[in-house]
Amino acid sequence: MNASARPTSHDAVLEAAFGAPVAQLHVMAHVPGASAALWRALELRTFLAVAEEQVARVRDRVHQATDPGRDQDELSPDALRMDADWLRAALESRVGYRAALEGLLRSMPPPAITAGKAQLARPRIATVLPPAAPLHIEHGAAADLPSGRGPA
Repeated sequence: MNASARPTSHDAVLEAAFGAPVAQLHVMAHVPGASAALWRALELRTFLAVAEEQVARVRDRVHQATDPGRDQDELSPDALRMDADWLRAALESRVGYRAALEGLLRSMPPPAITAGKAQLARPRIATVLPPAAPLHIEHGAAADLPSGRGPA
């Protein structure tokens, strides 16, 4: 099965973040002007799908090797040790991809804000200024104005 078609543990999170089913997200990613966040999220999702498949394969192999109905003479500590190492690597990869995907989704703007259409709320200030006091300029006082020009 193609990694992009495999279900992952974070499909519901992606669907909620981008507002569409995963299959539709793959279509949306190929539309001109698709967001870089969508591309990255789908790429991380593919990596996560592969890591989760590896975890499942090793887990199933260990379960099969340790099945109570199997002959105990078939158990191999070396094979189980190797599987434990593979399982550790696959689980670490899975944790890393999940963390990267969650970090990407946290850094995205809220779904209501789309690129180029962000509307910032502009607070209105409702301040009423007191009426200005009348300005009385006496003869000769114009030289004291900031312009430095005298009366015309």
